[in-house]
Formats: sequence, structure tokens, C-alpha cells
Amino acid sequence: MQSEKTFLVKEVGAYLDKSDYVFLADFDRVTVADTEELRKILSKQGAEFHVVKNRILKLAAGDRELELTEDNLKGPTAIVVGGENAPGVANALEKFFKAKKKLLIKGGILEKTNLSVSEVSALAKLPPAEVLKAQLLGLFNQPGTQMVRIIQAVPEGLLNVLQAKADQGE
Repeated sequence: MQSEKTFLVKEVGAYLDKSDYVFLADFDRVTVADTEELRKILSKQGAEFHVVKNRILKLAAGDRELELTEDNLKGPTAIVVGGENAPGVANALEKFFKAKKKLLIKGGILEKTNLSVSEVSALAKLPPAEVLKAQLLGLFNQPGTQMVRIIQAVPEGLLNVLQAKADQGE
């Protein structure tokens, strides 16, 4: 029995090592069809859905210095890991859970920081990483663009005055 427990802890640990986040869900009253549908949705994000035993999850998380709260470990637990887009995965989970009204997000861990249910929901509302990068680049470009416009305005204004003087002289 002990070797089986060790194997399960290593298996759950391998799941936890797949990404820098883990989302925890209560999958009570979920059908096999619902689970398969969720797995297909998550696979598009590069994420995986695994049902785990709370005791085994607690041991595997402890080995990786991940702290789980008691609320995270109440009732049946499933974990979602993998993929590099944590906000996209959280968004997919939230949409699926709202549509099915069966599953509940219990919380999560992002880079060894515990997330409450509301924090996972806030993470789900973030735009994809590519959009955030584009917005950041836009912010970096904005001061330079404004400076060029200001510098350009001085000679342009002078040209407008000269053109107006030339037009008066005609």
C-alpha cells in the first residue's frame, strides 16, 4: 500500500510541475460527458484536468512548498494545470463552470501564491498575454510619439506663418 501512495504522490507532483499555476475545482455532481467536454476545452489552452485525492494533493503540494488552505481541500477535488496562459485557462474554467452550474472553483495557486475564488475570477478577466504585451509597448512608445509631435509642431507652425504671409502678399 505504501508504494502505491508514493507512486500517487509522484504522479500528482508531476502534474503540479507542469506549470507555475494550479486551479482547484470541486467536481461534485459532474458527469463523464461534462468532464470530457472540459478536458477538450482545456486542451486548446494546453491545460489538463485531473481528479486527485486531497491527502495525496496535500503531500505533493507540500513537497513543492505550495500551501493549500483547508477550503481548497474540502470535498472532491480536481486540479487544472499546464499551459502557459494562466488567465486564458482561468477564463475557460469560469465560462465552463457558469454554463454547467455544477462545478465550482475552490481557488488556486499562481507562482506559489494562494489565490482565492475572487482572485481566480479576476485573473480570468485579464486579456491574453499578447494583448498585455502590446498595451505595454504602446505605453512605452507614447512619450516618444508625443515628443516627436511637439518637436514637429514648431517648424510646422513657422511654415504656416510664412505661408500665410506669402498668401497675403499676393
